[in-house]
Amino acid sequence: MAYKKKTWHEKLHTSQQSSVKQVENSFADIPAGATMFIATPGIVDAYIRNIPEGTHTSIQQMRKDLAAEYAAAYMCPVTAGIFLRIAAEAAWEDLKAGKAIEEITPFWRMLDHRSPTCRKLSFGTDFIKEQRNREGLPF
Repeated sequence: MAYKKKTWHEKLHTSQQSSVKQVENSFADIPAGATMFIATPGIVDAYIRNIPEGTHTSIQQMRKDLAAEYAAAYMCPVTAGIFLRIAAEAAWEDLKAGKAIEEITPFWRMLDHRSPTCRKLSFGTDFIKEQRNREGLPF
């Protein structure tokens, strides 16, 4: 039986549930004993959709905001980056399927040339640069 690779859109709309866990050992910037929020791709996508036009928000700010919203001290940095990429790739799929730019998740408001996620995107950075320029944001 051949394995069918999931689309980014399928990865975005997973049945996975968010959770808050206590970290036993220090992890990235999270000290042992702290609470850590593990989001879902949909939560990250919704956060990005609420970033106003012409505004840049960093992944660090998103992590702080979502951790506070879900009553945790921190948000998992690994899943934050993974879910940001899923949101961006799913939005790109939507755009290529014919959705208007105003209808897709404005992931370029979180990604610039310093973003590690930018280098991993399947479609490169030209589109991000164009959208950031259109909104008056530096790339």
